[in-house]
Amino acid sequence: MTDIRENLRSQPLRIGISTRALFNLEEEHAVFENEGVMAYSALQLEREDALIAKGPGFEVVERLLRLNEPDQKPYVEVFLLSRNSPDLSLRAFNSIDRYGLGIKAGSFTSGRSLGPFISAWELDLFLSNEITDVRAAIDAGAAAAKLGTAPDARPEDPGDEVRIAFDGDAVVFSAESDEVFKLHGLQAFLKHERENARTPMSGGPFGKFLRKLSILRQIFMNDRGVSRVRVAIVTARNAPAHARVVHTLRDWGTPADEAHFVGVRPKGPILKALGAHIFFDDQEKHVLGASQVVPSGHVPGPHDPTSR
Repeated sequence: MTDIRENLRSQPLRIGISTRALFNLEEEHAVFENEGVMAYSALQLEREDALIAKGPGFEVVERLLRLNEPDQKPYVEVFLLSRNSPDLSLRAFNSIDRYGLGIKAGSFTSGRSLGPFISAWELDLFLSNEITDVRAAIDAGAAAAKLGTAPDARPEDPGDEVRIAFDGDAVVFSAESDEVFKLHGLQAFLKHERENARTPMSGGPFGKFLRKLSILRQIFMNDRGVSRVRVAIVTARNAPAHARVVHTLRDWGTPADEAHFVGVRPKGPILKALGAHIFFDDQEKHVLGASQVVPSGHVPGPHDPTSR
C-alpha cells in the first residue's frame, strides 16, 4: 500500500475547473452576455470581497481535496482555469480562501482559450461551462465535461465519502457498441454484446480517469472493503448486455462499488438514491434529467448524443 500511495503522490489526480463550474456565477455571466465585458468586469470588481455561492463542481472538488493528508504530498490537486483577467482572480481566490479549499494555483487568460493550458497543467479531468474549452481539453487527452447549473436543493451530506457516477458506453467505455446499436438496431446490439461478453471493451474518454480514480479508491479502502471513494456505473444497458460491463471492469482492475443497469428507465431517481456528488453522461437528455438531482456533466464526442 505504501508504494501505491507514493506513486499517486508522485503523479496525483489533477483536476482543472473553471470559475463558473466551481462557483455560482450565473448572474454575473448574464451581465457579460447581455451588457458586455466592461459591465461584467465592473460588477466583479464591485463584488470583489463578496463570497461567491457554490457552483455545480464545488462539492465533488471539496470532497476530493479532503482526501489529502496534512503535511504530505497531495493525492489530488485542483487548479482554477478561467477566461477572466488576472485582475478578477482576486474575487475567486478570496472565496476559495474563505471556504478553506486547498486550491492555490491556476491560469487566468483574459478571454483566451484555455485549451493550450490543459496539457501544461497535466490535467486528468477538466470541468467547465464552456463547450469549446471542454472540446479542447478532450483533444488534449484529458477527460472533460460541460457542467450545467447545480440542482436547486440537495440534502446535507455530512459523511466523508466522495461518490462519482459514470455512464458506460461513450464515457467510461468506447462508443463501439453504441455504433452497433445505431447501425443495426437493438437485437444486433444484444447479439453482439452476448457474443463478446468476455471481451473487454476499449476505454472511452473517461477510461484513463477511472483507472486513476480507482487507485485513489484503493488507497482509501478499509478492512471491511468499503472506500471513501465510491465509484458507480449507471447505464442504459441491462441483461444480457450488462455482463460485458462487469467483465471489462474486472479486466481493467477497476471494480465499481455500484452498478445500475436501468434499461429505458430514467437515471435521475437512481442517482438521487445513491447520493452521487457528480455524474457524467454522453447524452444530453440524461444529463438534463439527472441535473435536477445531482451536478451532471455532458461528455461530448463524435458519437450520436441521442442514441441509446
